[in-house]
Parts: sequence; structure tokens; C-alpha cells
Amino acid sequence: QMEDPIQLKEEGNKYFQASDYEKAVQSYTQALKLNKDKALQAVLYRNRAACFLKKEEYAKAASDASRAIDINAADLKALYRRSQALERLGKLDQAFKDAQKCATMEPRNKNFQETLRRLGANIQEKVNARGALRIQFSTDMRVQKMFEILLDENSEKEKREKAANNLIVLGREEAGAERIFQNNGVSLLLQLIETKNPDLILAAVRTLSGMCTGHKARATAILHYLGIDNICMWMSIDNEEISLAVCNLLQTITDCLLGQGKEEHHGKEEAVVLDTKKDLKMITMRLLDMLVSKKVSGQGRDRALNLLNKNIPRKDLKDLDNSRSIFVIDNGLKKILKVVGQIPELPDCLPMTENTQLTASVLLNKLYDDLRCDPERDNYRVICEEYIKSKVDPQDMDKTLHAIQMVSGVLQGPFDLGNKLLGMKGIMEMMVALCGSEREIDQLVAVEALIHASTKLSRATFIISNGVTLLKEIYKKTKNEKIKIRALVGLCKLGSAGGTDYGLRQFAEGSTEKLAKQCRKWLCNTSIDARTRKWAVEGLSYLTLDADVKDDFVEDEPALQAMFELAKTSDKTILYSVASALVNCTNSYDTKELVPELVQLAKFSKQHVPEEHPKASCLQLGSWEEDKKDFVVKRVKRLLKAGVVSALACMVRADSAILTDQSKELIARVFLALCEDPKDRGTIVAQGGGKALIPLAVEGTEVGKIKASHALAKIAAISNPDIAFPGERVYEVVRPLVSLLNTERDGLQNYEALLGLTNFSGKSDKLRMKIIKEKALPDIENYMFENHDQLRQAATECMCNLVINKEVQERFVADGNDRLKLVVLLCGEDDEKVQVAAAGALAMLTAAQKKLCSKMTQVTTQWLEILQRLCLHDNMEVQHRGLVIAFNLISADKELAKTLVESELLEILTYISKKENDPKKQHIINVAHDCLTKCMDYGLIKPLSQA
Repeated sequence: QMEDPIQLKEEGNKYFQASDYEKAVQSYTQALKLNKDKALQAVLYRNRAACFLKKEEYAKAASDASRAIDINAADLKALYRRSQALERLGKLDQAFKDAQKCATMEPRNKNFQETLRRLGANIQEKVNARGALRIQFSTDMRVQKMFEILLDENSEKEKREKAANNLIVLGREEAGAERIFQNNGVSLLLQLIETKNPDLILAAVRTLSGMCTGHKARATAILHYLGIDNICMWMSIDNEEISLAVCNLLQTITDCLLGQGKEEHHGKEEAVVLDTKKDLKMITMRLLDMLVSKKVSGQGRDRALNLLNKNIPRKDLKDLDNSRSIFVIDNGLKKILKVVGQIPELPDCLPMTENTQLTASVLLNKLYDDLRCDPERDNYRVICEEYIKSKVDPQDMDKTLHAIQMVSGVLQGPFDLGNKLLGMKGIMEMMVALCGSEREIDQLVAVEALIHASTKLSRATFIISNGVTLLKEIYKKTKNEKIKIRALVGLCKLGSAGGTDYGLRQFAEGSTEKLAKQCRKWLCNTSIDARTRKWAVEGLSYLTLDADVKDDFVEDEPALQAMFELAKTSDKTILYSVASALVNCTNSYDTKELVPELVQLAKFSKQHVPEEHPKASCLQLGSWEEDKKDFVVKRVKRLLKAGVVSALACMVRADSAILTDQSKELIARVFLALCEDPKDRGTIVAQGGGKALIPLAVEGTEVGKIKASHALAKIAAISNPDIAFPGERVYEVVRPLVSLLNTERDGLQNYEALLGLTNFSGKSDKLRMKIIKEKALPDIENYMFENHDQLRQAATECMCNLVINKEVQERFVADGNDRLKLVVLLCGEDDEKVQVAAAGALAMLTAAQKKLCSKMTQVTTQWLEILQRLCLHDNMEVQHRGLVIAFNLISADKELAKTLVESELLEILTYISKKENDPKKQHIINVAHDCLTKCMDYGLIKPLSQA
């Protein structure tokens, strides 16, 4: 056994190098017992610390390193080893301090620098984690406190409201939603719902919606915990606010299951998501069950229909998967038909709102449109036919009424299918027979069905042959206003479909204004149900074809306001009727077009109405020519004063299933008529007309898009774009304006589109780039060649603004085109307005591109003569621009300047520069001076004193 500490130290070193750390520790420990030298003792402790690091005995390593440091505070190895040990022990702050001392002593040591960086990052991470824990703890406490306040019946109302609002906000934040979820929050929210307190139910449902948003796993868990039956039950209650909030919750859950909306990835949490198809089918089945349940409120039924409308049909028909629609047709089509077949006047009717049946018809239409092939459509038709047949029972009139009502409902949805259903044996005959029934409810249902059926001329012919007399008798004898108004509309509609019955003419003769007055009375009577008032609007849509009726109608403020109010409802029939009435009042139809059905109607209404009159009514008495422009202008002013623009804007915002392309076209026609007087365009913009016109200009019938684009052009031509089309909206208007630069459009459309583009191109380079990207430049250049002075002027003015853009300038510089030649020649036109615009464009081009200065002298031999004429022009604006062009040419090139000096232009410049000072002409004199000064700088001319 050795007794020499140094030998023991060497022995320990050998064991350490051989990775025998246990024996090395023994050797260092024995040496420490025998050693009395402080310096050696520090080395031994330091070495033994290294052994303990290897053995992962970090506390012992830190202790030995500390002993070595106590002996020698500058022991670098001991400091570093203690730093390593402390890091392993989680004492990052102390480890960082030791590593910092090491780096201070040896700043270039890469190991020390790397250790510092690592420790710094770990410390920051630990600080953040502690902060997160504190926040999490704080959030958990807040959540717990909120629920305590909300579930405590003795809490103050103000505290409860604040807690409820805070909970909703917290549920919308990802971290907050997760803390609520993890702390039994869903169960507590369910307790809030079970309190039956409307405010607490709302707070709970809105919090749940926030928690589900963008988180598929959490949404699925909440769906299963709450249960789809409970959710549908809450949505069914007769409380509009709660029903809507629950509907939004179910929509949020559905969005998550469909993978729509905000997508977030939550790692392992995604693994808990169950089969979404199974959940979606479960939701769909429950919604379909709601449609036919008597326990469901009218609002709840509407919510179910809206959810089906939104989530079942494909959003994009390019997506080949229409399995959701097929599933609903197979499992729920009969239930939807049952809803459209309801008769509110019968005691067994399901609870419904005014919009329930129309929303169901919309769903029928969307499902039918979502089918991909004839076999699928045949299956749909067969289900409808079989179900309707099952309801026809000659012994049970109420049951039969439901069948007729179903056909009527289908006609308001997929019309082609409805028309096929009318061909079923006995359906049309039954409708006519019911008109003759003594029961008012039979008459009501039958008349309404006849109206929907008479849209097609072939059907209308059958009805005219069999039902007109009945309709007239019903109108004259019934005291039920619901039936009376429907009978009137039926007679009007049959006339428009091409009826020829003399008895109907006799019925109408002399009654137009009286009938219209009755319709207005019905319209304004709020005690009458909304459905009947809507029929009054449809009646007016026919009666307003008469000039006198139009004038009376627009003067009836209550009737107008009542119609505008009804236009805000989600009903495609009312939208079309309102739009039709407004088209009639503004005379905004195309007078040249011949509509065959309306020509038939004209013949039907009067024996001597010439065929060139495209519009006439079976109830029209006055001559069409009597409806002069002055009367139309007066009616337009009256409509604007009544707020027609706001009503139209509201109509445009309706769902696409409600706002048909035909309705869009009618609304566009009305807008165009309203925009006729420039003085009215500010009012139209202020009431939202500019915004409403944009979607009409890009979607709908071709005629409708043209009319809306023209109305936009009228507004854009004279309005400040920043006010008329604020923000990014102005860029959406460019394409409709460019679409009017077409030889198929009339001159006024071309002209006003050019004025609008001129206005836009003067605002910003971003707008100029948008015009260029829409490929408007070639069309604008073409109109610069036009023989029509106003078109040529408007196009030149537009180009004058566009040449500020560098891309446009480059097109002028490019070889192989006559753009510059055209502008130069236009400067020589006799039309002053064209000259102003062309000279402005040329001045800017020659200022921006020196190449164009020399190119200008090559495009035409008349360039110098044209320039001299500009500089001598009587119009100061033209003269100033001509002098600017001269200055640009002189500044561009000495040889070019010499050419000008050698011409008569020098004399012209001298003459102008010698004019007496005149404030109005000073800017012209100054440019002439600048031209002469530049020539003197070149040495081409001398000052007068040197001459």
C-alpha cells in the first residue's frame, strides 16, 4: 500500500484514463487522507470531481469542485466541472455563473461559449415555463371563480353578467378554452344550461362555441358529452336568441367535423377524434327528425333547415362527392316534403314561422341541383311522386290538401320537377275542383297552387280553360281577404302567361286603379299575416304596368315603406315581385326587346294594343305612350326620397338561393334608372348603392351584369372613388367598367365607362396597374380612333392619366407601334378637349422618356407644325402643354434643340417670353423663358445684350 500522495494521484490518473472511475476515486481519496499540501489537495478534489461526473454522482462532483475552488478561486477546471454538475442538478443559475467566470478567464474557449449559450437558453425556457405555470394557475383560479359566481343564485346580477362575459371571451382564446376543458368546464357549462336561466344558457352556449372553434378533438368530445339530442332540444325552444346561439354551436361543431374554418394542429390530441362521418350522419339524422317533430318550435325548425341548407349540398360542383345530398334524399326527403305540405290554417299544422316553408322549398331546390345524373334525379322524382300519391284521398279532403300544398311547395323549389309533378294524373283537375269548394281553406290552397302552376304557358292554358271563371267568382264573392288577394294575383298571372279569355278582360276593364288601391291597403295592413301581404306585392308587380297606378303607388309613402320592409325577408318570390314593381315604376325595361309572353298579355288585355309595345298588362287601361319621361323622373325622385336604395341594397345581400339571377337583373335595371340624374348619384352612394352594385355586375344574367356595370360607370364617372368605393372595393369596380369597352355595348355605355376609368386612373398608380391588368389599354386606344368626338375625347383623357404609369410609357417607347403617332396627331385635332388631353399625354410622355422626344420627330412629318400650333393656341391650357412639350424636346437633346431653334418656334418662344407680366399667363411665360434659357445654355442663341 502506497503512502505517497503524489504516487496515489498518478495511480488515480491512470485508472481515470482506463475509465475505471471507482478505483480512481479510491486512489484520490487515499491521497487526500495522506496529503498536507494545499495545492495538491485542490488538484485531488478537482480530479475526484471529474470521476463523480463520469459516475453521474453530480452532488458529490459539485461538492469536490467547490472544495477545490475554496483553495484556489481561479481554478478553471474546478469551476467548469462544478458548472457541469450544477447544470445536471438543475441549478441553472449557479451553473451559468461558473460558466461565465470560465468564459471571462478564457474568452476564446469555444466550449465555454457554447455552454453559456446552452445554459442561457435553458434558463429562459425555464423562466417561460414558470410564467406559463403561473398563468395557467391564474387562469384555472379565474375559471373556478367565474363558475362559482355563475352557479351561486345569491350572486349580484352585475357580477354574474361580468363573469358570463369573461367566460365567453376566455372560451374564444385557445389557452383559455383548453383550461376550461381540462378543469371539468364542460360539465359546469352543462349545469349553467340546466338552470333554465336564459342569460346563463346564452353564456354557456357561446362559451362552448368558442371552445369548439378550430379544434376537432375538443369539438368531438363536447358533442359526445352534451349529446346531439340535447343540442337539438335546446335549439328547438321558443327563444330566438338561444335557438340561434345553439344553431351557431352546432354549425361550429359541424365545421370542425368537415375540416372547415380555422384549422389548427394539436399533435396527439388529434388521435382522440372519432369517425367524423358517423358523427355527421348522426347530426344530419337528428336535424331531419326535428323537421317533423311537433315539439320543435317554428324557429327551431328554421334553424334545422338552415343548417341542412348550408352543410348538405356541395359548395363546389367540381367536387364529385354528393353523398351527403344522396343520404338526405334517401332518409329525409319525405320529411322535407311534409314541411312544405303543411297548411297553417289547419289545426294539425306543425309550429312554423313565415319563412319555414319557403326555406324548405329552397332546400328541395339545392338538393335537386346537387344531383349529378339522371338516375339520381329520377330517384328524387319517384320519391316525391309516391309520397304525394300516398296523401291523395278523395275521402279525406284535408289529406288531399296536403298533397296539393306539397306540389305548390316543390314548384317554389326545383320548378322543373314541380312541373313534372303537375303532370301526375288528376293533380291539375283536383286544383281546379278545389277552387269551387265551399270551404275557404280549400280555395286558399288551390288558388295558391294554381298561381305557382301557371308560370308555364302550357299549364296556364289548361287553367284558363277551366279555372278563370272560378277565380273571378272567388274574387267577387269571398270575404276572406287572404283568398281575395290570391285570386287577384292568379288572374293577373294567368293574363301574363298568355290567356285569351274575354271574360277576364271584362273583369279587368275599368278596375286597375281600384284593384291597385286595394292591394296597397292590404300591403299596409300589419294585422294581416305577412304571407298575404306578400301576395299584395305580387299583385302590384302586375298592376304597376299601368301608368296611373305607378304614379299613385310612388306617392303612397306607407305602401312603399311596407313593401321595402317585406323586401328584407328571405323570400325569393317577394324579392322578384318587389323588383318587378320597381322596374315598372322606373320604366327600366329595354323598350326595344319583345317579350313574347308580354305581347300575348298585351293582346289579352286590350283589343287594339299594337305589338311594338313590349310591356302591357291584362289590367292596363291607359296608353303606353302617355307614360312620358317627366313622369318617370318624378317617380324616380320619389322612390329615392322614400329610401329605395337601402331596400335594394338589403335585397342584394339575400342568400343566393333566394336572390335569383332574374331578380338580380331586375334590381340592376332599377339601379341604372336611379343613376340617370347625376345629382342623385351622391344619394345612391350614401345609401350603399355603390357597394350593392358590385356583386350585381359580376354575377347573374348577361343583361343584368351589363346594366349593373353601366350604373357603376355612371357613379364612377363623377364621384370621388375614395368615397363611392372606399378601401379595396374600388379595385373590384375596374373589371365591370372594362367590360363595357366593347363594340357590342352602346356608345353611352362606352363613354361613361371611359369617364369612370379616367377618374380612377387619376387616383393612384395601383389603380392604373389594375386597369392595365384587366387588358383595357387596347380598347382605350381603339376608342382614340373613334369618329365620335365624345368617345375620342374620353379615351384620350383616360390615356392622358394612364401614361403616368411606367409600363404604359414602355409601350409607347417600344418599336413597331403607332401609339405615339396617334397622340401627336390628336394634338392637331380641332376639338379643344381632345387637344387638351392629347397634349397633356404627350407632355408627360416626353418628360418621362427622353427616347420619345426623338421618336416624336420621326412618327409624322407634321410634328413641328402641330407643336407650333399648340404653342400659339388661344386656349391657355393647350398652349401651356405645348410649351412644356417644347421644353422637354429642347432638354432631351442638343441636336433636337437646334432643329427647333432653326424653325419658327424660336420666334414663337421669344414672342411669348416678351409678353407683359400677367398673373393668369405667368406660368406660360415662365415655360417660354425656360426654353430660351436652355437654348442659351447649349450656346444655340445668345442673350439680347450680346447679340
